[in-house]
Amino acid sequence: MVDVALLPGEYAVCRLVAGSVLGPALWGELGDAEVVSVSWAADGVSVICPVPRAPAEVETDWRCLRIVGPLGQAVTGTLAALIGPLTEARVDPVAFSTYDTDHVLVPAVRLGEATAALRRAGHRVLD
Repeated sequence: MVDVALLPGEYAVCRLVAGSVLGPALWGELGDAEVVSVSWAADGVSVICPVPRAPAEVETDWRCLRIVGPLGQAVTGTLAALIGPLTEARVDPVAFSTYDTDHVLVPAVRLGEATAALRRAGHRVLD
C-alpha cells in the first residue's frame, strides 16, 4: 500500500521553445503543497506547475498526486504501483520525481476515476 496525497489546485503541463526565459512567477516562494518541475532539452523546455504559475497557455488542467515520503533512493516499484492501476483504468498519467518522492499528474476531469482505481489497488488517497 502506498499513501498518496492529493495536492490542492490544478496543475499545468507546458511546453516552451528552447531557450525560453522563465519568469519570476514560476520561481516565487512555494507553499508546502506546491511543486514545480522544469526540464530542459535541446528541442524545448517542459514545465509542470500550479496553473496560476504557468508561463504559457494550457490545454488541459491536471491534478497532482504526491507519494507521501520521503522515499529514499533504495525504494523501487513505488511509482509503478501507481501507474499500473491508472493505466488499467485508462487514465493517462504523467509522472515526475523530485529527490525525495514521486508525483503523478492525472487529467482533472478524470480525478474521480483515478483515485477510485488507486483505492481499488489498495492505496490510500489523502485529500
